Amino acid sequence: MTTPGADAAPAPRPGPGPAPGRPIAVAAVCAALFAAAATVTAVRDGAPFAPELAALHWSTAHRGEPLRSLARVLTATGTGVVPYLMAVLAGLLAGRTWRGRRRAVTGAVAVLAAGQAIRYGLMELLARPRPPVADWAARATGYSFPSGHSTTAALAAGILAWGVLHRTRPGAGRLWCALLALWAAGVGLTRIYLGVHWAGDVLAGWFLAAALLALALLLEPLVLPRPAPAAPEAPPSACP
Repeated sequence: MTTPGADAAPAPRPGPGPAPGRPIAVAAVCAALFAAAATVTAVRDGAPFAPELAALHWSTAHRGEPLRSLARVLTATGTGVVPYLMAVLAGLLAGRTWRGRRRAVTGAVAVLAAGQAIRYGLMELLARPRPPVADWAARATGYSFPSGHSTTAALAAGILAWGVLHRTRPGAGRLWCALLALWAAGVGLTRIYLGVHWAGDVLAGWFLAAALLALALLLEPLVLPRPAPAAPEAPPSACP
């Protein structure tokens, strides 16, 4: 027999997730910044700006050891197998079941691969020349805009941050996100320090990665579908 005025049990709330409007707004802003940088670069036929020349001249004058060797080691982590290992780890952290982990790993790797393909296509389309080869302190191939290492590292850092935030407490998650952001920023800055990219190439890579990561958040429900909330139990019938 139910007691009059007793409160019914609250219905379970859906799990937390980003509001769709926020990722769209971030993607729009970052895409606009990238488009502006690409347009200016194309109009100038890839000619460097004065701050870019100043950054290159500073880097060539400050390449003593062990900074140069450390920069080469750090820059190497922004391409190749390391970003894909980070994407796999992100999926393993984000998924809660074997099936969920498999879907999350597939989605994380697909986002990274798609981002690299988009970056490569834009690089070939804009065809900005790199800084003079005489100023290089590392090997590089292809065109300059946007920076491939900067884009890839920022994508990998964002993807792994997504996985970490699904697994850790908020405080620890923010710390890991900060460390990943520092790593991605460091990779981008090494491209300028080693003389293989203009500063604008690195900024454009970060803008592109941020736009792609924000759009990828909209696909999260497809990769990690949330379970449907349990139906509330029917109240017991009153005694006759």
